[in-house]
Amino acid sequence: MTSEEKRQHSSQLVPFSYYKCLIPDYFASVPLHWHGEFEINFIISGRAEFICGDDKFVSSEGDILIIPPNMLHAIYPHGSFKQRYDTVVFSPEMLGVSENDRCAAECLKPLVGGRAEMNIRITREHIYYCELKTMVQNIFSCAKGNSPQLDMLMKSELLRLFWLLYESGDIFRTAENTVSRSEIIRPAVDYMNENFSENITVEQLAKITHLSKSYFMRRFRETAGVGAIEYLSQLRIKKACGILAKTDKTASEAAFECGFRNLSNFNRQFRKFVGCTPKEYRKINRT
Repeated sequence: MTSEEKRQHSSQLVPFSYYKCLIPDYFASVPLHWHGEFEINFIISGRAEFICGDDKFVSSEGDILIIPPNMLHAIYPHGSFKQRYDTVVFSPEMLGVSENDRCAAECLKPLVGGRAEMNIRITREHIYYCELKTMVQNIFSCAKGNSPQLDMLMKSELLRLFWLLYESGDIFRTAENTVSRSEIIRPAVDYMNENFSENITVEQLAKITHLSKSYFMRRFRETAGVGAIEYLSQLRIKKACGILAKTDKTASEAAFECGFRNLSNFNRQFRKFVGCTPKEYRKINRT
């Protein structure tokens, strides 16, 4: 069992999903997670703190962020800034990775299998920024249009995008036997995502990663931007938000289901991460 994100971003018939996002208004943060699809984000306005694998940075308006499959990533608010951004999450099949030609074998499959790395963040200073921005805008327009004909254009624009990233040197081969810092804590992230409703201790998580308690705590904070217990609280609150928005369960039922054993602590943590009470959150997300 793994902690791969459970949300279904794509299907065989429609191999992508489009999202309009606003942090922290739509959601307080995006806790550390991973999924088997590619993800493209375009920052429309504002700033936020991104963690993508071993990279940490504060986004800026106009940034293009391309996250490969299976990479641990997270988004947190940056100070008082709000960030508005568009997101497309798409299956590797959009690029034809299952084909057996040399393009798939040498250029596309390495991106999915971790044998190639890429520069996650494309800024306005990039030599091909204007071309890349146009391609990304076309991709988002196709995703919003959501038709079989536009799927053809979207596939062609995605291939052009990755071709240009190869040409500009933003995609490159991974050194053999290289293990990123984020991979060391992945087993702990997986375990918390699968068992968030249970009582979880730092000692358990350190044992899972085969690290000492002190080293695990330091490595987790360096990688995730927050401590392991704070991450667990964020994860539980995110799960509770889904329950409150999609079911008629009470706040106490949502709290217990997500691993909280004290309702006052749940309410305090909820307000800390979401900025409102569970009752207010439900009202906002039911209207």
